[in-house]
Amino acid sequence: MAEHSTIEWTDATWNPITGCSIVSPGCTNCYAMGLAGTRLKHHPSRAGLTVDTKAGPVWNGQVRLNGEWLTQPIEWKRPRRVFVCAHGDLFAESVPDSWIDRVFAVMALAPHHAFQVLTKRSARMRAYLSDPETPARVALLRVLASGKPGEPTPVYVQVNVHSEQRRWPLPNVWLGVSAEDQRRANERLPDLLATPAAVRFVSAEPLLGPIDFTAIPDPDTGSAEPWPHAVDALTGDVSDDANGIIDGVYEPGQAPKLNWIIVGGESGPGARPMHPTWARSIREQCEAADVAFHFKQWGAWHPWGQPLADGSVNLRSFGKDPEHYRHLPGQEIVSRVGKKAAGRLLDGVEHNGMPESAR
Repeated sequence: MAEHSTIEWTDATWNPITGCSIVSPGCTNCYAMGLAGTRLKHHPSRAGLTVDTKAGPVWNGQVRLNGEWLTQPIEWKRPRRVFVCAHGDLFAESVPDSWIDRVFAVMALAPHHAFQVLTKRSARMRAYLSDPETPARVALLRVLASGKPGEPTPVYVQVNVHSEQRRWPLPNVWLGVSAEDQRRANERLPDLLATPAAVRFVSAEPLLGPIDFTAIPDPDTGSAEPWPHAVDALTGDVSDDANGIIDGVYEPGQAPKLNWIIVGGESGPGARPMHPTWARSIREQCEAADVAFHFKQWGAWHPWGQPLADGSVNLRSFGKDPEHYRHLPGQEIVSRVGKKAAGRLLDGVEHNGMPESAR
């Protein structure tokens, strides 16, 4: 729990739920997982959530509801962007729906904040947000929790289901998915596009491969390949096939566009390099579709010959150790300089794009 955060695209982190499990390559060097199994392994919010392996601590699938932190955002009076479950996944398999309801009720009680929910479990997020009973459950918890101190809790509270459904989704909740490569984008983006949300975003971090956001599987048909339609997640355009023959534009609510994309490379021990071309391609896709683009960091590796964080050019000698540099396809060379030195300049420019609703 941190009322202030050093993460470039948020202002604070909120961990009402901690714990997770590995589901894809992007999880391999998870910072939260390593922390839970080392420095915080005896903290009540992390104890028993990892197992020790030869590769280091690994999530064991258990989760924990941190009740003492649950209502803290309500106490924060200054509006801020709040990253939800930064050390876990709100929609992880082991999290009961009743816990998710409580988290959404708190977010509803703090409309002055913008809550950023990021998940790798896109199918569960879609099912939860699309369930017609969810708004009423959340509303009931919100009503019960909003009573004045000292007043008795109502025995029965009537909630108008239809009225709550009209207020859904919550306008201050941004919903996003992590996608480290094209396969994961194809699997998770259709669910995100079909999920009711005020703001939709993608965190392509750690970016482990190229991603084309203009040919995502149709949300109506899922991620089966070949798909009969491909959706441009940035504009909402739909094509007749994967060859990009534009057929029309989805009506609002069918395949809404993305509002924001975050790109970042991996840092820490064992970090895998991000090819500069992958990041540039996503930047160009966002520029063409007028979608907010945020370049978070290069991570441990940085393109040789490009500006570092201090403005100097990366001309570090390679030495004899191949772990100090890598030759990537397209005659690109990256060297390991560390996260701080690598910084977050993409071709000398700092990209801090935010969704329109946050400006």
